[in-house]
Amino acid sequence: MIIYEKKTFTPKFKATIVVELLRGEKDINALASEHSIAPNQIRNWKKEFLENAPLAFDNKKEKDFKETIQSQELEKENLYKTIGQLTTQVDWLKKKSEQILGPYW
Repeated sequence: MIIYEKKTFTPKFKATIVVELLRGEKDINALASEHSIAPNQIRNWKKEFLENAPLAFDNKKEKDFKETIQSQELEKENLYKTIGQLTTQVDWLKKKSEQILGPYW
């Protein structure tokens, strides 16, 4: 009985293994032993890959991505505006505190 250690794999690596399996170049046991992965793990990756394959052609994903980017750009713009306001306030406070208390340094 082979005992496999617990590893984490990147999505790209998983996809590469599954595509290699789907091409039929190597069987599942050969891939498992070559990469020290349990065959059941590769079966699970294959199942997940095939279940999610339709998402690759989903236009909604692209629309959601664009909306997310627009939202992030708006948030970034607001943050820059806030930073500008706070910087102005800090500069004004420094100037006033020097007038009242004298130079800090």
